[in-house]
Amino acid sequence: MKHSVEEVQLKNGAKGLLIDVPGASVMATRIEFRAGMMYAKSHDVYELPHVVEHLAFGANAKYHDEQAYEAEFTKNGAYHNAWTSDVSVCYETECADFEWDRIMDLQRVSICEPRFNEDELKSEKANVRSELTGYMNDYYRLLWPRVQQAVGEDVLDLSQRRETISAISLKDIREHYRRTHTAKNMLFIIAGKIRGRRRKIIKALEAWPLREGEKFEIPHYDLHSGEAVSIRRKDASNITFGFSLVTPRHLGPDEEFAMNCLNHILNGTTNSRIFGTARKRGLVYGMGSSLANNAGSTYWDFDGEVNVENAEALFELIQMEMMRALNGEVSDADFEAARSYALGRFQMGAQTVGQIADYYAENYFVNETILKYDSMPNLIRSIDKSRMIELAREFAGSGVKGFATVSSVEKAVISSLESRLVF
Repeated sequence: MKHSVEEVQLKNGAKGLLIDVPGASVMATRIEFRAGMMYAKSHDVYELPHVVEHLAFGANAKYHDEQAYEAEFTKNGAYHNAWTSDVSVCYETECADFEWDRIMDLQRVSICEPRFNEDELKSEKANVRSELTGYMNDYYRLLWPRVQQAVGEDVLDLSQRRETISAISLKDIREHYRRTHTAKNMLFIIAGKIRGRRRKIIKALEAWPLREGEKFEIPHYDLHSGEAVSIRRKDASNITFGFSLVTPRHLGPDEEFAMNCLNHILNGTTNSRIFGTARKRGLVYGMGSSLANNAGSTYWDFDGEVNVENAEALFELIQMEMMRALNGEVSDADFEAARSYALGRFQMGAQTVGQIADYYAENYFVNETILKYDSMPNLIRSIDKSRMIELAREFAGSGVKGFATVSSVEKAVISSLESRLVF
């Protein structure tokens, strides 16, 4: 969808993007605060930001509880959601264009004028506990925090997070909200039919009753390689694994696209070098690789599930194909095919107003950079194979690696698999 982007700095200190999508029938908003787990006052109440997020759509200055607010918000089909990460608490809405101003005002009330109370706190603490308990049955959610811990990130795993919920008090909720939900600590993205409404939108946002506050920096960790982590589950019938190679910097957009080309060559489809070959040999039903490009580090992540009897053969294949890639054994034809795939997938990624908002949010909420959508095709076409190989070598040579598994096998089996992850 054709669109134009403008960055605006509000008088109250907030900053964000207005994305005009001519003729759009939908308005999408993303309101982000650096208020995630990293900014909890202590690890004793680590899950505090998550509970604050859950309370966002509860009692406020106009509605006495979540049910009343929800009924008003959704009566014309509008959607809202919120999520919490290590860094962010983000509030999202999408609505029909004809009610954009009503929905923006409802978002203002929920974000700026919550009325935290003991009854809703008790309920949402129970809901968060249930949510985390459910995640304990998702082996990927179990293992990735352990990889983060292994390489030196100051995070808690799921069971540790769950244990901090009981200690959270109403006083903690109010303190965290007041400290983090401030104008200077807010970034926003509003996408839809902006033309003719720009001044009204800016005026509305500048009237939001938030304290000025301060802009929080994103902490950086001193990362290192860690020992293999084996999470024992008696009922695990196979080995769920994840490993990361980490470079201690944020990648530029051209570098990220280059690495995604390599991910496609290695694991993108059933004719890829690792996943495709493993699938053809009957070693694994599914596995993949991807990038997590953070403010101060970038993770090159691999994960999958493998039957115990096939694990050694799969990891031998991973090692062999990784070594081939690091040695530059990538044909021009394979590289061109990966670059063409990247271009096609990219151009399919902005078919809705919500997708456009998410595209800009991915970088803007991390480091406040604006990657113009229409400049990306030429950037993808300019990706160089030799640079792709250099980047892969950077990850492999960084000295930062983490590996975790969920299985019922002995630690010696996991250590044997880890020994294959030497590139």
